[in-house]
Amino acid sequence: MVVAAQPEAVEAGVEALRNGGNAVDAAVACAFVASVVDPQMCGIAGFGNAQLYLPADAVHACVDFHGTSPAATRADMWEHLVRGETRDGFGFVLDGNPNDVGYQAITTPGSLKAWHEMQTRHGRLAWSDVVEPAIGWADEGFAIRPSVYHWWLEGATMGRVDNVERLAHTPAGRRIYFHEDATLRRIGENLRNPDMAATLRHIADGGSDVFYTGDVAARIDADMLANGGLLSADDLANYRTVWTEPLHTTYRGLDITTNQPPGGGVMVVEMLNILKHFDLAAMGHNSVDYLTTVSEAMKWATADKDAHVGDPEFVDVPLDRLVSDEYGAEVADRIASGRRASVARMAGESPDTTHVCVVDAEGNAVTMTHSLGMPSGVITDGLGFMYNGCMGVFDPRPGRAGSLAPGKRRFSSLCPTMVFADGELDLVVGAPGGTQIAMGVTQMLLNHIDFSMPVLEAVVAPRFSSTSDAIDVCNRIPRSVTARLEANGYDVVRWPESYAFARVHAVDVTSEGLAGAADPGSDGMVMVV
Repeated sequence: MVVAAQPEAVEAGVEALRNGGNAVDAAVACAFVASVVDPQMCGIAGFGNAQLYLPADAVHACVDFHGTSPAATRADMWEHLVRGETRDGFGFVLDGNPNDVGYQAITTPGSLKAWHEMQTRHGRLAWSDVVEPAIGWADEGFAIRPSVYHWWLEGATMGRVDNVERLAHTPAGRRIYFHEDATLRRIGENLRNPDMAATLRHIADGGSDVFYTGDVAARIDADMLANGGLLSADDLANYRTVWTEPLHTTYRGLDITTNQPPGGGVMVVEMLNILKHFDLAAMGHNSVDYLTTVSEAMKWATADKDAHVGDPEFVDVPLDRLVSDEYGAEVADRIASGRRASVARMAGESPDTTHVCVVDAEGNAVTMTHSLGMPSGVITDGLGFMYNGCMGVFDPRPGRAGSLAPGKRRFSSLCPTMVFADGELDLVVGAPGGTQIAMGVTQMLLNHIDFSMPVLEAVVAPRFSSTSDAIDVCNRIPRSVTARLEANGYDVVRWPESYAFARVHAVDVTSEGLAGAADPGSDGMVMVV
């Protein structure tokens, strides 16, 4: 089974399985196609994290491929430009937005290197065969889907640059995404990207080296140098992924595995360790007591993330304490006693991410979240792909866990997660959605485990989030519930969307076979082979 946010990508994953590939082949083929047909959500110049479970090969690992800040980065280079912090806590607003759009917003990309390592180490198909479907979509074009177009028109949110301005930032972007009269392409139009097809052919022939040390690297370096970018050829050549064991906890007798910092798995584990001390089912799903309890767990985990979690190579993350049962019990006692967390924000992350879950016939599984962050808007002429804009989430104030430093990986909420029952794979889950990812994944787990919801029901159930002192709710949370929360002193922010706070995708391994769910808030799809 393959589950992802783009039907074209799901089909590529399914074809990889039909052609004799395994879950790794399918996930990588899916990621490549997603980078073509959802080109602001993800791409070869992006970042991410994946969890691989290959029991026959005794492999259970996470590969972290967050972008690293270029060597030219300085801790105080933007300190004088700070205007504020986004309310959700996943980004900073600077005068002139140099961290958000343009050449200085780009971190050293990790996606392509990780996909190549995953596929050549653990896949079965030829590398070129895995890349080929994406080349076809770039060459022949794809119909612009509603989710792609609606992001283009989202406008300027939380102090960020307008997305249409991003698309038009470079001459290449104006050629790809606009008509000759400068009007934006629309839903249903066929969008071809022959430059990206040519780049992907080069990668299919030469692997990731062409991007990090070869011809493509040289073209990237020249473009950055000519336009004041921080990224250099040395940054590309020195980039390394990080392979780790998964982070682990138990919840209601099940084993939960997720990713290590600087990913968001630490937040999932902390929240589950807090919530295991409450009888959530007895409270009732999305009741006032339930929203209060889970929101406070979200707030405490967010406050701990803000204070302590960053790149472990730069920050002494107190991981053993944050994910311990003892600390979970301590925070649960605070919540039970009525103590409320406070999540400080200066003032006023993009949901621009995607996800794929795959389980194959042999029980191999991959869950991978990959992204451009808030895309930089930069496309090097002739290469066709947009670069990430991940510098925007680093803290421009020196001396903090998320502060700028050369070679540092940013925190992100990415948390590809698996659940095991009695040592056997039970559930594979993950989501795009910026700072809301850990919140969406955790609620799906609670829905499935505490409330025994089938996987589709667990994914589509109304969600909420609290990454600040407010509780954000989707429009399907009843007003009778939010009125009582407000009467209890909470600031409640109602979103207009029925489906909000991450886009959760999952595969449930049942005794009757595989069951999957793609979040209806995206254009996603489930296919079984």
